[in-house]
Amino acid sequence: MTEQQMQPVVSIEQHNIALLFTNYLTSQGFTAALQQHEQQFVVFCAEHQVERAQQEFQQFKARPFDEKYQQAAWQQGEVTDVKSNQPSFVSVFKAHFIAHAGLVTLSVFILCWAIYLASIFGFFREIFSGMQFFKQLSVDALLAEPYRLFTPAFIHFSLLHIAFNTMWWWQLGGDVERVLGKASLINLLLVSALVSNLGQFVTNGPNFGGLSGVVYALVGYVWWCGWLKPHLGLTVSKPIVGILLVWMLLGFAELLPINMANMAHLLGLVSGCLLAYLKTRNIAEP
Repeated sequence: MTEQQMQPVVSIEQHNIALLFTNYLTSQGFTAALQQHEQQFVVFCAEHQVERAQQEFQQFKARPFDEKYQQAAWQQGEVTDVKSNQPSFVSVFKAHFIAHAGLVTLSVFILCWAIYLASIFGFFREIFSGMQFFKQLSVDALLAEPYRLFTPAFIHFSLLHIAFNTMWWWQLGGDVERVLGKASLINLLLVSALVSNLGQFVTNGPNFGGLSGVVYALVGYVWWCGWLKPHLGLTVSKPIVGILLVWMLLGFAELLPINMANMAHLLGLVSGCLLAYLKTRNIAEP
């Protein structure tokens, strides 16, 4: 490779990430190569492709673990001669995990897991008693303990329950916080938790919990934002939306072996779609 043939596109600290991007460029028809320069890994491509490659990197930087980049890595099957003290999988995963989630996303994620861990170590009765929805909804109860309108969303009853909810919260909540900001995510969290908790209480009483109403709101929010304003870059795949909708319908049909907060899911989804519509009304097209 000579300076005349190839020009640097970007310098990246993590070898695995640099290699992933190089493989993707190659799969898209770029003439690309990767070299180590001191503690950095530099992606090169043909001089006439540099500007387009830099544009591709901006998209890659926002979602480096997107499926299309993973597919490119498998398709290329490339063995690189770049040598380094490359970071471990754990360190790369941790860096990506933190980078994807903003302060609000991480705070709610940590809060849910802290409450769950305290529950399984012998404090479930006290936690549920202190955080469950009102046993009887009244003006006096609302004035005395208004937090109970929201706190059931942070209680989880099993490892599968919390793993599913927090995984989707991290993925979709991180997307919303990154693109639209902390205020938008906080607003969605509070509105969807309030609506889904009230709906579940009215239909099934106070014995419920979980972030799934908020998760369905996030699905609806990201889905409609992607449909109404695709230039924002917020997307959720149609198969995922389809699976979650079928799951909700199976819950209403009582065909699942577990108890589902069906009304919370439905009202969460509807509130997320409505919030997306209201949010995008004043966002101009590029």
